[in-house]
This record gives sequence, structure tokens and C-alpha cells, in this order.
Amino acid sequence: MIWVAVVVTGIGCYLLKLAGLSVPPRVLERPLVERVADLIPVALLSALVAVQVFARGHELVVDARALGLAVAVVLLLLRAPFLVVVFGAALAAALVRLA
Repeated sequence: MIWVAVVVTGIGCYLLKLAGLSVPPRVLERPLVERVADLIPVALLSALVAVQVFARGHELVVDARALGLAVAVVLLLLRAPFLVVVFGAALAAALVRLA
């Protein structure tokens, strides 16, 4: 039974990829389509971060991870290097959990 699900999912992924490749270039060159295509990864990544920071199972929580995210946002706005952002956010969350 599990193999049926794996095969059907594989076929579905292949057909979705094929549908994306069959879109005419004139459609993809429209400014609105380009703008939306540029913003979709940002929206998906933001949603994943929000779920990881503010959810624990089926509960909505605000804990040390929220402060870590806030520190990361501030460091990104200050144009800090990526490693500084990661370590700064981790340090802030660790210090809050320690306290």
C-alpha cells in the first residue's frame, strides 16, 4: 500500500514539473508573473520560520525562540553577516532559556 502512495506521489511531482516547463515564455516574461515568482520563496520561507518559532505541536507558544527571531531580524536589518545573525539569535535564545 505504501508503494502505491510513493509511485502516485512521484508521478504527480513529475506531472507538476512538466506543467511548469510547458508554460509559454511569453507568459513568464510578464512583469507581474516575474514579481510573484520572485516573492513566492520568501513567503514560503517566512511561513516555515513562523511555524517553527511559534508552534509546539498544536499549541501557539511564545518562548525563547521568539526572542531569537527578533534578534535575527534586528541583525539582518543592520546588515550583519549571516553567521553573526545565526550565532546572535542562538545566543539570545540560549541566554533566555538559561535565565
